[in-house]
Amino acid sequence: MTSDELAFKPATELRNMIAGKQVSPVELTEMYFKRIEKFDGQLNNYLTLNRDEAMKQAHAAEQAVMKGEKLGPLHGLPISIKDLEITRGLRTTGGSLAYKDRIPDEDSVVAERIRNAGAVILGKTNTPEFGLIGRTENRLGDPCRNPWNPQRTTGGSSGGAGGSVIAGLCALAQGSDGGGSIRIPSSYCGIYGIKPTLGRTPRYSGRNAARLTNHFSQLGPMTRTVRDSAMLLQVLAGFDARDMNSLRETPQNYIAALDKPVKGMRIAWSPNYGYASVDPEVAQVCEKAAKTFESLGCIVEEVDFKLDSPFDSFWPIYCAMAFAAFGYLLTDHAEDLSDYGREYLEIGATVTGAEYARALGGMDHVRAQLTELLTKYDLLLSPTMAVPPFEHGKPPTTIAGKPADPFWGFLPFTYPINMAGNPAASIPAGFSREKLPIGLHIVGRRGDEASIFTASAAFEQANPWMHERPPIS
Repeated sequence: MTSDELAFKPATELRNMIAGKQVSPVELTEMYFKRIEKFDGQLNNYLTLNRDEAMKQAHAAEQAVMKGEKLGPLHGLPISIKDLEITRGLRTTGGSLAYKDRIPDEDSVVAERIRNAGAVILGKTNTPEFGLIGRTENRLGDPCRNPWNPQRTTGGSSGGAGGSVIAGLCALAQGSDGGGSIRIPSSYCGIYGIKPTLGRTPRYSGRNAARLTNHFSQLGPMTRTVRDSAMLLQVLAGFDARDMNSLRETPQNYIAALDKPVKGMRIAWSPNYGYASVDPEVAQVCEKAAKTFESLGCIVEEVDFKLDSPFDSFWPIYCAMAFAAFGYLLTDHAEDLSDYGREYLEIGATVTGAEYARALGGMDHVRAQLTELLTKYDLLLSPTMAVPPFEHGKPPTTIAGKPADPFWGFLPFTYPINMAGNPAASIPAGFSREKLPIGLHIVGRRGDEASIFTASAAFEQANPWMHERPPIS
């Protein structure tokens, strides 16, 4: 097996090969670092590499295998961690010049669980400043470039994670999603990613961070296969007392869900959520993908699902939360902030209590609408994104001939699901005429990631994508 073939093996298969002594964690880790050295100068997926510690972790993982010790669920698998997650002894910038030299002395929950599961941490992946926008551009360097076309965005905010997976620069990647930040780059890079139910994967930003209510954001996996994501989410999910929003219920068995039948599932299809402008090519590819479920024995119905201006409620909460977390930088590090970072913090500073309360009411309305729809259906399908990947710094201002807001117009399907708190995944649906990936969005009931995994696994088997490789890989 060549190194290129090994680099694109599903992580679940690599885990079995490690346990069976067919491949060494040291060999894998060295291979991925060689690939990063070869390709990442063109892509800018990684902000910080963890070479010395990763090799120590890989050698320890190899020794554990040779000694016959009990192996963790991610034992020896090289993984990337998004640079919004604090990591003990490893630079964590948050995508901002203000933190360009920060080296935390503790781990976030996700970094802690990844270490405890036996994975090898390759480094920290690129993200926009504090994950604020849906494309990966910041003042730390060049934008994160899409391996399918380096002139196009990977999306964001987990753009480096998405690029690192599809280019074969890690076995697995961790992302986070506060408005689409797992699903946007998963769609734009042609991989699988799932945002769990709000509270399913706990958040912890460090001892000195302010305690803030989490209305939107969740950690989750970004991988080449559905089974890889199920394996990683099984590690990340579960209660942690350091997160006041963390769900106490036991997570479902995601691995077991992969082999359940989809026949008889009732699935709703909405091409636009009743309000979004969508590129015709995207709509066509996703509608064809949605109809795949009919051939799998599901009942698929187009529904009249209409959201009423959800962004009007999302925006005040989003900006206020950003200001609550990082507003002090307007005084201490204003010169280090990006233009968009400064703008969003300044907007957040002006949100009144009444505006915030009205926005919470709007958020509840979105949640109620989605809950009502999903009492009749098991899943809701739509496009993940309104347009294919666009040029760096040029989010669309018109879509399908209609004006589009440059912040949210290209992601009208993702952020409302964060408002509702439901789980949702993006699965590769096909390509545009320019050979750019297009994703299908799969939304489930609150607490029911398992049904998403069941449907995703069946779709992947009917429409495999593992053979697809981008030009830069």
